[in-house]
Amino acid sequence: RNYLKFTAGGAATHSDHGREICHTLYASAADGCYKVKDPDKLIRIAKEWGIETEGKDIYDLAHEVAYEGLMEYGKPFGTQRFLKRAPESQQKLWEENELAPRAIDREVSCSLHMAHMGCSSKPEALVKQSIRAGLSDGWGGSMMGTEFSDVLFGTPKPIDTEANLGVMVEENVNIVVHGHDPSLSEMICEVADSPEMIAYAKEMGAKGITISGVCCTSNEVAMRRGIPMAGNFLQQENVVLTGACEAIVVDVQCIFPALGPLSKCFHTKFITTSPIAQMPDSEFIRFDAHSALEKATQIVKLAIENFKNRKPELVYIPQMKQKATVGYSTEAIVKALDGVANTQVDELGTTKPLLQCITSGVLRGAVAMVGCNNPKVRPDLAHIELMKKMLENDIIVIASGCSAQAAAKAGLMDKAAKDICGDGLKRVCELADIPPVLHMGSCVDISRMLVLAATLAKDAGLHISQLPVVGCAPEWMSEKAVSIGNYVIGSGIDTFLGVDPYASGSSEMVEILTNGTRQWCEAAFTVEKDIDKLGDAMMARIEEKRAALGI
Repeated sequence: RNYLKFTAGGAATHSDHGREICHTLYASAADGCYKVKDPDKLIRIAKEWGIETEGKDIYDLAHEVAYEGLMEYGKPFGTQRFLKRAPESQQKLWEENELAPRAIDREVSCSLHMAHMGCSSKPEALVKQSIRAGLSDGWGGSMMGTEFSDVLFGTPKPIDTEANLGVMVEENVNIVVHGHDPSLSEMICEVADSPEMIAYAKEMGAKGITISGVCCTSNEVAMRRGIPMAGNFLQQENVVLTGACEAIVVDVQCIFPALGPLSKCFHTKFITTSPIAQMPDSEFIRFDAHSALEKATQIVKLAIENFKNRKPELVYIPQMKQKATVGYSTEAIVKALDGVANTQVDELGTTKPLLQCITSGVLRGAVAMVGCNNPKVRPDLAHIELMKKMLENDIIVIASGCSAQAAAKAGLMDKAAKDICGDGLKRVCELADIPPVLHMGSCVDISRMLVLAATLAKDAGLHISQLPVVGCAPEWMSEKAVSIGNYVIGSGIDTFLGVDPYASGSSEMVEILTNGTRQWCEAAFTVEKDIDKLGDAMMARIEEKRAALGI
């Protein structure tokens, strides 16, 4: 029951993020705070959903698509629209095992009902509902959050940036955005980049304004604007400890309550913006789509005016940073693959060049590295060591969330990192001009990975579960990570964990999660706290899948 409650919490959180993006899209207007930056993607989604596009104003279409997206949360009948993106074999598996998620809010509500006293006590039923609730997140709320963010803010494409605390600039006003909602961080970046605000910062004694980020909102603005990444989850206090942070501006999720008391030890303003994440010792400035420009301007001005309160004797910015190339959306990956395709004989706009690399053995497979930092283990170590092991063995890595930032801080998203790869992966990186670890975005953007896996399976004529790919969350910590794990195995991808799930006290639950789920979704969890052994298990599973395909 607790496992199901944890999943429901994660699914609700990611999906509420998606809901907010739906509302932002609904509020978009040609003369408003938010505009449609990728109309082509909006039209593609509308057509995918059977919405008429011909002759419509782009904002009328945006409002119609947003409304239909909001209906996915509470519709009384049917399943999630985006499930049709999966191969037919996957859709059939979901239907046969009653895993196809219905309305998102219904799955969360149903989960909490099942976990109530006097309801389900059969482990199989509780785990199946966990998978279904997770799928409502991955193929529902998260996927809408990703797709509609692309419509509003632009679909990511490769862009250079930097990562680690050294991205902060002592002579500048430093504003750190932290959380998950790009509606806030995008507007902060927009305002801070205006000539008026830069002039105001200089008037207050600074040389300019530096925006950097923490957690997933950092990933969002990094992959669209090249905004540097100050760090991931367990680095959020460190940005305040530099003594050079004028304001840390947060929205929702993964925010330490300790940031309030800590900021009081320095000059930093701790600014909360969402009624969902209100904290002691913070300055609350409520942010919404209709007053976004006004509130963002207020926040940036507060930060600029706080520059004069900095205590020089407390300022220390570690000179640590690495180059990174980020912004590999599914569309960007396909475009990179087009660059290595033979235009005379190969079909463009597919994943077939990647499939050819895997089939030939140039690449052994792929790993999706995702998830949190966990204070129970040494931060980032598992992510980095596992990635290095995969790269040395010609396994390409796609990453998101805090895992992606760990890779960026370690230099693994620098194209020069090809030199630590096996010969096959190194050659692929050179031909496609990519780093060996591809930044696919924030945690909701694991939905991009689902679309990529589904596209690979369709192009190969296989089930997703047959592909030589696995998922890994070596330092998972939050409820969202449990929801992610459920929708990844629910989509047919074996998932490897470096921290025990909160079910290890029951041998029956352990058996279901590590083996029993295969009968429903052809994938399961593997738990191994020894990171070297975890890496070996991941590679062994990839080789098993290759052997089964005869490649």
